[in-house]
Amino acid sequence: MKMLLSLAVWAALWEIAGRLKLSTIVPPFSAVIEAMFEIAPTEKFGKAAIITLRSFGLGMLLALVIGIPLGIAMARVKGIGRLLGMWVNIFVSAPISALVPILMAVVGIGETTVVVTVFLFAVFVITLDTQVGITHADRSLVEMARSFGANRRQLYAKVLLLSALPEILAGVRLGAIRGVKGVVIGQLLVAIIGVGELFEVYSNNFLMEEFWALVLMVFLFAFVISEAIAYLERRVEYYAASR
Repeated sequence: MKMLLSLAVWAALWEIAGRLKLSTIVPPFSAVIEAMFEIAPTEKFGKAAIITLRSFGLGMLLALVIGIPLGIAMARVKGIGRLLGMWVNIFVSAPISALVPILMAVVGIGETTVVVTVFLFAVFVITLDTQVGITHADRSLVEMARSFGANRRQLYAKVLLLSALPEILAGVRLGAIRGVKGVVIGQLLVAIIGVGELFEVYSNNFLMEEFWALVLMVFLFAFVISEAIAYLERRVEYYAASR
């Protein structure tokens, strides 16, 4: 309820600022919503959305496939943790967007570059949270599993991963949010395709209603992804506490 009230207040302030014409780049909120409903059904937006979702999905899949096993290895093998720990922490806090133009020379220009950008934005936070989750797994559960003769595969599958799952999901949620930033930045700075192409067209032609409508759609997509993973995270924490 508080969130809806906050959104209503911001929408009202935005509408007032637009009506008063305080800035040429800020149209009324009602005009932005109207533009959103006009853009969404168009074929051009549909094609751009497919390209963007495909790049985001592939980048996130790579980040999960590499980030989670790497985080587990860093937590369980001290040598790997010491070797990679500093670099993972550096890249989590570093401005990855500054590296995006360099990808053009390495990967080229196109959708592949955007996929790699999403991967770079997401993988390090997923790796770090997985490492933290595995490191802080309940030691008593690990010792109990060993005392009952659990092998390495059973220890990882039935104890460590389940114990670390809330932390892993938190990393996936943060990685997904960063991945949305990555796909937009990649499509804007390197490969002018998908949603990035639409942003370029709307800004160059000063179509501010359409531009802000697209911004709201991207924000809404990131919010839905984040809340979906957060819901799963809360359910996992509830069952973990019950167990």
